[in-house]
Amino acid sequence: MGMKFMTFLWLVMFLVNNGVEGGEGGQLAFDFYYESCPAAEKIVRRIVEIAVAKDPRMAASVLRLHFHDCFVMGCDASLLLDSNGDISSEKQAGPNLNSLRGFEVIDEIKYVLEEACPGVVSCADILAMAARDAVLLRGGPGWGVYLGRRDSLTASFSGANKFIPLPNSSLPTLISNFKQQGLDIVDLVTLSGSHTMGEARCTSFRQRIYDDYSEEHYQYHHHKRDKTYRRALRSMCPPTSGRDNSLAPLDFATPLRFDNHYFLNIIQGKGLLISDNVLLVDHDIHWEIRKLVFAYAYDQDFYFDSFAKSMVKMGNINVITGSQGEIRKNCRFINT
Repeated sequence: MGMKFMTFLWLVMFLVNNGVEGGEGGQLAFDFYYESCPAAEKIVRRIVEIAVAKDPRMAASVLRLHFHDCFVMGCDASLLLDSNGDISSEKQAGPNLNSLRGFEVIDEIKYVLEEACPGVVSCADILAMAARDAVLLRGGPGWGVYLGRRDSLTASFSGANKFIPLPNSSLPTLISNFKQQGLDIVDLVTLSGSHTMGEARCTSFRQRIYDDYSEEHYQYHHHKRDKTYRRALRSMCPPTSGRDNSLAPLDFATPLRFDNHYFLNIIQGKGLLISDNVLLVDHDIHWEIRKLVFAYAYDQDFYFDSFAKSMVKMGNINVITGSQGEIRKNCRFINT
């Protein structure tokens, strides 16, 4: 792992007492590591802070890891497993391949935690804490993270291809995706707002800027501004294959800050992805979705409060606790 963490490791070992196994009865709790690894959240926060300072885009990447993990088999760190033996990694699935990043940040967190508190903190809990810290470090809300998850013993390549929402998803498809995870339309709108940070590849928004149906479908709403936005995107992303990895900000106004500008953007017809714009333009399906978009656009505090609640809800999807699963020593492989 190198020498760059030696000073930090010394500090961690100074702060951490030799603890005993924490948590009882397989229940998640805010203070799950209070005795077994009291510095766990400080360690996670510090390493995420370092990573985001070096690469501000990493905040969105770490947050996205948590989303993509929870939508497949639940929040169990199955996403972090590399292909090995009978395990086909979710990283190789269509929605994740050449798209997800930030795995090395999770590796660094796990390394330091294993030095401080061997075999105590799960990779699934690391993802949940790191996602919260990534949002908070970019100006977003904080929330108490329930802890005590254990790590999956397998992954689901097919599940990753099936359950992760795609950038060109229709509103009914998005509603169905979220419903399968026990999330409602409020959670759908709220969690979509995480696109206030980060960037997307040309391959993710090409259909949105060249599809004739998409242009006709969206033209009723701020069409002139949308056309200007389209021209800017087309200059970055040609209609045929080429420059597939060119990046555009999901939120052109404040791409490195967690705020409510995502909702202002889609009201102006400047959502980057089809899956962003359908929250507003397919208003005949669900007027409550449209109303929520406007509510979040004009009340950031309301949005922040809702986002924190939906993140807690999402973070509890099909968690493994108690004697189920394991605490991986390395987040990329199950223990042998």
